[in-house]
Amino acid sequence: MSEYRELKEHVVRGDEGRVVSQIETMLNRDVNPLDIIQKGLVVGMGIVGDKFSIGEMFVPEVLMSARAMNAGMDLIKPHIDEKDIPNIGTAVIGTVKGDLHDIGKNLVTMMMETAVFKVINLGCDVPKDKFVSAAKENNADIVGMSAMLTTTMTYMDDIIEACKEAGIETQYMIGGAPITPEYANKIGAVYTADASSAANKAKELVE
Repeated sequence: MSEYRELKEHVVRGDEGRVVSQIETMLNRDVNPLDIIQKGLVVGMGIVGDKFSIGEMFVPEVLMSARAMNAGMDLIKPHIDEKDIPNIGTAVIGTVKGDLHDIGKNLVTMMMETAVFKVINLGCDVPKDKFVSAAKENNADIVGMSAMLTTTMTYMDDIIEACKEAGIETQYMIGGAPITPEYANKIGAVYTADASSAANKAKELVE
């Protein structure tokens, strides 16, 4: 079994200790850090995303895998220039003002990072001016919004209008329990139902 395959399987199992140990060994042998990311960590989280989308893995397991991957990335980052980290686009993501739910949004963040996006996670209860400033500062390709309440979902339209008024050219993705494809079309956004499909749709949008 190749060391990349082993690393991938440690990520899928969410075995943070073995991920860290194996990466330390690989770095000590001068294995290319970018190969460790792309052939091990990213492939492993891709499998996690696929299993999650078909119900073979659940949120706690995905979180364990994500923690294992992030621990590996923390080890690798000092060995490479940040500009060399794979990056197909930049996404600004947050749960809208008045809404404190963030598990789904955090899963989307993890899956998009696995799809080699640079993600700026604004957290929850995020006002429109914070979305606007983050999208401007980071030249965001995508602005992603989450809402779990019918009372907060309408704020998504306010955010999109504020971004447009600020002259920001980007694409909008939305999700959450009360969101429908029809509502997304109405406000000029793309709807996705879960974290895996969000990452896949984001790749389509930037490509």
